[in-house]
Amino acid sequence: MRYSGIGGQAVIEGIMMKNKDDYATAVRRPDGEIEVMKDTYVSLTEKVKLFSLPFVRGIFSFADSMILGMRTLTWSAGFFEDDEESEPGKLELWLDKVFGEKVETALMSLVMVFSVVMAIGIFMVLPLLLANIFRRFILSDTVMAILEGVLRIGIFIAYIKVISRMEDIRRTFMYHGAEHKCINCIEHGLALNVENVRASSKEHKRCGTSFLLIVMVISILFFMVIRVHTVWLGILSRILLIPVIAGVSYEFLRLAGRSDNKLVDALSRPGMWMQGLTTKEPDDSMILVAIRAVEAVFDWKSYLTENFPGWEEKQG
Repeated sequence: MRYSGIGGQAVIEGIMMKNKDDYATAVRRPDGEIEVMKDTYVSLTEKVKLFSLPFVRGIFSFADSMILGMRTLTWSAGFFEDDEESEPGKLELWLDKVFGEKVETALMSLVMVFSVVMAIGIFMVLPLLLANIFRRFILSDTVMAILEGVLRIGIFIAYIKVISRMEDIRRTFMYHGAEHKCINCIEHGLALNVENVRASSKEHKRCGTSFLLIVMVISILFFMVIRVHTVWLGILSRILLIPVIAGVSYEFLRLAGRSDNKLVDALSRPGMWMQGLTTKEPDDSMILVAIRAVEAVFDWKSYLTENFPGWEEKQG
């Protein structure tokens, strides 16, 4: 495997791929055609030097993925909105009056804030409260930290299982698989075509799902050491330590994505298993969309020539 530097995410009926400051979103429109939108996004870690420091860059890289994710998700959703005209409601009129042309940006910001608050509540605070029920039976703080971590992972798995029953989410997970397969295809020295992509793995070490699992595991280690004895201090500590835990987790994920070390591979394996929940095998039409997104921002032929000399002769 050779690190390519490209990454991406699934959107509604499509894929976003990013290479350095360039990103492209390819979407299969309702009429069957593939629409590609290319643009640039300068990371927060590039804009502010402090944000690029190790163990700091993780939290801002996560913020980048949230911002860019909402931007591309909104664009892809525009192809599938109801075309029927209707009178704007009071909320829409108020938002237009207050924010004017920036209403879409304001809504995206509100959605991101709401999503982060809900995620903290469900995956950080709720496991603590559930674990605290057993405090009267468990005297060991170490066992309590492990129990809380197990509950956190269990809630995450249950959440993914529930939402994956929705048809739109299931198809998004298939596009997620297509994204990984394209990156794996290139990074293993194969020409980017449907046949090679189809044969490639749908799991990848740099995936956000792996990042979330790493966060959960590292949080167990943190809370084995950092001990508080009231629920409110426990909640406060979990909220305040999120940037620290995310920073440490990002550094491990970054190392894993660039390394073929056997120990790192072994430590990455649970995250790869977890991706079985969020990636599904795509069909060929989805693979074609992913290929279009890659080709819009990445010269894969030059990459293969540089990193896998003689790749053309090996295609057979």
